[in-house]
Formats: sequence, structure tokens, C-alpha cells
Amino acid sequence: MTADLTGVLAQTSLFGSVPGQDLEAVVAASRLRAFRRGQVVFTRGDPGDALIVVISGRVKVVMRSADGAELTLTIIQPGAVLGELSVADGGPRSADAEALEDCQLLLVPRDTVLSLCARVPAAAQALLVLITANLRRLTEEASDLVFLDLPRRVAKVLLNQARSDDGAIRLNLRQEELARQVGGTRQSVNTALRGFQRRGWIEVRDRTVIVTDATALGRFAGS
Repeated sequence: MTADLTGVLAQTSLFGSVPGQDLEAVVAASRLRAFRRGQVVFTRGDPGDALIVVISGRVKVVMRSADGAELTLTIIQPGAVLGELSVADGGPRSADAEALEDCQLLLVPRDTVLSLCARVPAAAQALLVLITANLRRLTEEASDLVFLDLPRRVAKVLLNQARSDDGAIRLNLRQEELARQVGGTRQSVNTALRGFQRRGWIEVRDRTVIVTDATALGRFAGS
């Protein structure tokens, strides 16, 4: 199991430049936990005492209003990390995190990450790049919420999905989750998707959205 976890860490942008011996030490100091779909990983205000590496499954990071409204900030895929901001500044969690499906998560203590960054400058640089990239993404998404209408926000989310092995862009999210990501309702997202489908830009198969004309969808989104 240690070798498997070390291999996963070696594929991440944060730990990819870290020597194998240091990765083994990181795994030894960390804790592997299983979370069920819908289970809370952490909530806003919790101590930021660990970096979290998604080994399997997906985790969504969300902001919730006092009346229960929810905005999904990002969805963390396998091999990616979350909680890096609190690890860097020692502050509390700035949002909630919830398992979008059954997950295995590796909890790396903050002290372990900071010690690693002090010994391996490339790791410190990677942490800085990761935080900066997330700041750029959140800035762009905040701009989109203000300046783009909902169909264009939906189009951008579709285009931002990783391509599958066959080169296709697939969105494996329920429409409720997509609505929370674009700041809309399920009905408005459904209307946007139907419009894309009529134009021949997407197909919907077994609740999976497949982009069939990324060029046209990109022109519509202004990408």
C-alpha cells in the first residue's frame, strides 16, 4: 500500500519533484481515510491541520449561505490535492469539502508538508504555483459569474473538463451539481444543455454529457 500511495504522490503537481525517499516519509506520516458519498471532509472554520490528497473518488469544495444555498467552487479529481491554503498560512478552512462519491483520501499533516518544503525547494515552489493557479481560477470564475450569462458559464464548465482517453470531453455530474457549480438552478442548466444539444454541440447519454463540437461551444463561450 505504501508503494501505491508513493506512486500516487509522485504523479501530483505538488509532490512530483520530491525524491522517492522523502515521499515514503510523507506517506509514513500521513493517514489514509475512506469517505462515503455525501460525507463531510471538513467544514469552513475547521483547523487547517492537513493537506488532503485525493487517492480515489472526487471531492467538491463548496460555499454555503446561511439559508442553505450552495455554490461549488471546484471539484477535486483523483491525484489532486485540497486544503493547500490553510497549510500555507496556518489559518482555518475557508470553505466546506464534501465527498462527491465514495473516496479514499490521504491526510498529510501540515508540519510534514512544511518540513518537506523547507528541505526540498522544488516542493515549496510547487505549493506556491498551486495556490497561485487556484487564485487565478477563482478570479476568472468570479468574473464569469458577473459578466457571463448562465449558458456561457455552463459551456465553460463543459470545456474545462479533462479529456478522456479517446479524446472526448465528458461531464459526469448530475445536473444539480452542475447548477451549483455555475450558480444557477437545475431547470436553467437543463434548458442550456437542451439548447447545446439542438445545435449539435453536445450529446447526452445515460446522464453523461459528451461535447461533440468543442470548437463551436468554445466560440459561444468566448474561449
